[in-house]
Amino acid sequence: MSMDLASTAAPSLTLRHQAFVERQRLLDRQLDDDTRRWWQERLEQLAQQPSANTLMLLSSQCKRRLGDTPLAEAQGWNRTQLARALLLAGLLEQQAGAEQLPLLRQLFLWGDDQEKSVLLKVLDDLDTQGASLDLALQAGRTNNREVFAAIALDNPFPARHYQDRAFHQLVLKTLGMGLDSRRISGLAQRRSVDLNQLALEHMEEQLAADRSVSDSLPRVIAFELLSQAQRQRLRGLCQQQRLASHWLQHFPPEA
Repeated sequence: MSMDLASTAAPSLTLRHQAFVERQRLLDRQLDDDTRRWWQERLEQLAQQPSANTLMLLSSQCKRRLGDTPLAEAQGWNRTQLARALLLAGLLEQQAGAEQLPLLRQLFLWGDDQEKSVLLKVLDDLDTQGASLDLALQAGRTNNREVFAAIALDNPFPARHYQDRAFHQLVLKTLGMGLDSRRISGLAQRRSVDLNQLALEHMEEQLAADRSVSDSLPRVIAFELLSQAQRQRLRGLCQQQRLASHWLQHFPPEA
């Protein structure tokens, strides 16, 4: 019986502790003495009452107290996001291993779009082994641009843990939502003949609908793996001015 229970228990999460130590140092540099005392009190409250309810309460307080002014030292981050990331790590570190993943799922479910986005932005540091893959895939189905961007852009989790099909879907959705595919971590290592085909199909759909083709779409394509017919098609579209001339710069010299 105990073996059955062990086999069905949720896996524990392996956190990248140093990443959160560095985030704490960054946040400390942004705070005056009064706000720093307030923040330490919030951490103590979480340590005394380590629950999802406490975290959600503190998360709301962070937004009111810390604000959303972008940080010059950390592009794409503000003080509230840093604090929320630290609260997430702090709470998970206080949980038994088998309780961590269910708690992470609960926090994602309860969070608003901004809270979901922070969780996804630091998912690779909260879960270095990919135990939360299903949560990440679920998040990627959203139509919310902010939440999707949090898992798709500047985030190493998909490149580390997604199978090819899921990674390709993320790339195509990034293009479809008008986001910059150049910010997909690990994209260069995941380009392939299959992704070429999907990217070119996306391009043809955009052209057929008289929509503009994303300037970042060429970054998705491994031009050295294109067939002769595919290369001729792209050159022809450039000559017809249906594709921007910068596409030609991506062809290898011998092509």
